[in-house]
Amino acid sequence: MKKVNRLLSALATLIMLVPLYSCQDSDDTSTEGNWVRKSYFEGSNRSNASSFTVGSRYFVVGGYTGDEYTRDLWEYDAVLDAWTRRADFPGTARSNAVAFAINSKGYYGTGYDGRNRLGDFWSYDPNSDTWTEVSSFPGTARYGAIGFSVAGKGYIGTGFDGSEQKDFWQYQPETDSWNSFISMGGAKRSNAFVFTINDVAYIGGGVNNGLYEYDFWALDGTTETWTQKEDLDEDDDYTIARSEGVGFSVGALGYITTGSVGSLTNTTWQYNPNLDVWDDKTDFEGTARSGASVFSDGNRAFVLLGRSSSIRFDDIWEFLPFEESDDDD
Repeated sequence: MKKVNRLLSALATLIMLVPLYSCQDSDDTSTEGNWVRKSYFEGSNRSNASSFTVGSRYFVVGGYTGDEYTRDLWEYDAVLDAWTRRADFPGTARSNAVAFAINSKGYYGTGYDGRNRLGDFWSYDPNSDTWTEVSSFPGTARYGAIGFSVAGKGYIGTGFDGSEQKDFWQYQPETDSWNSFISMGGAKRSNAFVFTINDVAYIGGGVNNGLYEYDFWALDGTTETWTQKEDLDEDDDYTIARSEGVGFSVGALGYITTGSVGSLTNTTWQYNPNLDVWDDKTDFEGTARSGASVFSDGNRAFVLLGRSSSIRFDDIWEFLPFEESDDDD
């Protein structure tokens, strides 16, 4: 009888321990991906600035300080971890514009100046540090659109012109001309995210009439065709869909971080286009924010600026996706 009692006691102890170990396992989160703070931005704190990368030269332009819309252009030297002010943008000061690079030039346009939605479009030559106005965006004037380049052509689509939109337009720099381009499926939206990998643009998120959008699309710049990918809510644990998040790529993988989904989020997700799957990475380690900017040359990526309520930021963080986080918090 004593042996039976001892066995029952041991069994009860094991049963009690199982939930404890299960809870410990469930608390494990990804620590892969390290955020490293770099030299603070030298311009005014701001949000909703635009950024583009020409080769390995990183530029950020415009944005809103909370008091005024800006037109200053800054270049970040990642080797020296230093900032240099370049020629101010000569057009209307603005925020929520689009920017991208094709070959040796940056392109910048659309946006909002506090009173008007805008549709002008400009090129910037970093070698001569000069701006040139080019053919205006032919769609409706808007802000909160996305802009990107793939296969030597530029694209602007979605955004808000009084209501959300889903139209797309293709820019050809050789002829300085625009063509209407077939839009992706799904809903209209503004403040979506985009990143490019090997001449394919991946687009998702954003809001439409106050609702977050969960569909995810790929545009192949070579074949100029759209493909729908797995929705961003494919798993209940996903918190990928968001508004005003930033997308970027490092190597053959894409990333999304910061933004808002009901409240501000710092979650960072990695996308594998070959498998069409997402994996969580270390959360962005700066203050939670929306309206951040990002630049990447495909090898390095930096997230900077943004806002939390009425607070604007001037910090910049480099993301190292395969390092272990050194955050002790």
